This record gives sequence, C-alpha cells and structure tokens, in this order.
Amino acid sequence: MTGLKRAIVTDIEGTTSAISFVKDVLFPFAAQHLPSFVAEHASSAEVSAVLKSARDHLGNPNLPTDELVKTFLQWIAEDKKVTALKTLQGMIWKSGYERGELKGHLYPEVAQVLATWKAGGHALYVFSSGSIAAQRLLFAHTEYGDLTPLFSGYFDTTTGSKLNASSYTSIAQAVGRPPDEVVFLSDHEGEIAAAQEAGMRVVCLVREGQNTHQNSPYLRATSFREFDPQAI
Repeated sequence: MTGLKRAIVTDIEGTTSAISFVKDVLFPFAAQHLPSFVAEHASSAEVSAVLKSARDHLGNPNLPTDELVKTFLQWIAEDKKVTALKTLQGMIWKSGYERGELKGHLYPEVAQVLATWKAGGHALYVFSSGSIAAQRLLFAHTEYGDLTPLFSGYFDTTTGSKLNASSYTSIAQAVGRPPDEVVFLSDHEGEIAAAQEAGMRVVCLVREGQNTHQNSPYLRATSFREFDPQAI
C-alpha cells in the first residue's frame, strides 16, 4: 500500500440506488417514450449512430426502423445489457431529467457518505451497466442535488462485462491504482467475485428487501455507513 487513500468504485442498482427505481421508473419511462423519440430524432447523428450500432449487433444492417424499435422494447423488457440500448435509454432519460419528469433515486445515507469519503481523500468512481451518460444524469438530478462533482470518472459496458475480472483490471489501470488500492461496492455477488479475482477489495451491499447473501464469503453491509473503505 502507498499512503494514498483508496479509490472507491461503486455500482448503482441495489448499491447506491433502489433496483425498483430502474425497473419501475426508468425502464418504463424509456419504453413509453422510445418509439416517439426514435421517430423524432432518427435522422440526428447521435441517434443514427445508435441505430447503426444496434443493427450491427443484430447482424442485420437493413433492419427497418420500426422492427428495430420493437427489438429495443423487447431488450428493455428482458433487461438486455446491449450498449446501443443503454445509449438510447440514456438519451431518453436525459430529456426526462431536463424536463423535471425524473429524479435520480439514492438510498438515504449515500449522498452524505459519498461526500464524506470525497472530503477524506478517496477518489470516487462509478461502474454500472447503464451508459456513462445515464450514470451522470442520475447523479446530476438527485433529490440531494447535483452529485457529479464528487466523482472522478465513470465506467460502463464499453469497459467490459461486470462479470469479467479483466474489466476490473482495466478500471484499476484507468484510475492509475494497483487493484488492492481499489474498493468495489456492489449488491451482485458475481460482480464482487470478478472484482476480487482482479485483486480489488470488495463490499457486498445487502439493501432492504434484497437477497440476504447469508452464505456470502464477502464482507457485507446494509449501508455505506457500516464500513470504512480504508480499513477493508
């Protein structure tokens, strides 16, 4: 260890924010607005690039837009981790946040504890399957105000799968820290296992109403207040 404070990388769903916010608020909002959003913006460079990416993913460069929209809606229903979908959802959510129709949910202690960790010298990062744009939007429009100044960087599926150790190795390299100087926070044991395999220190969050992970071999916590990242 160096004398530096540890870097902290946090998941979002089930960790900083309720899974129900994504499942019951964000996903339905994107599904409701996706057809009209694509129809209105399909010719824009941004959306056109997303549609091309989705067609490439499907191996069908000539798939009609209306069929592609149906595929996007199916992916939302199945919670597919497809980068093109995540990017498009982020665009739709951006318009909702900017209109004040959406507010990013956080568990009650998260904003204050993140601010305390930041003030204490820890560098904070996010790694979520949602796009970086969507991550920024959530933290910029919370009930506690704009929290984006607390974070030094964001990572999404363009870095790699959250279930692959190589993704966490890449994140450690990107933040310029040895893996054992990085703490990863998540509610998902598969992600925790991958981060630990890469050499990171880990905490498994067990939020109310979620899997209790009774037989988990990892350090568990029900709140960010229950552990000191420097002591893990």
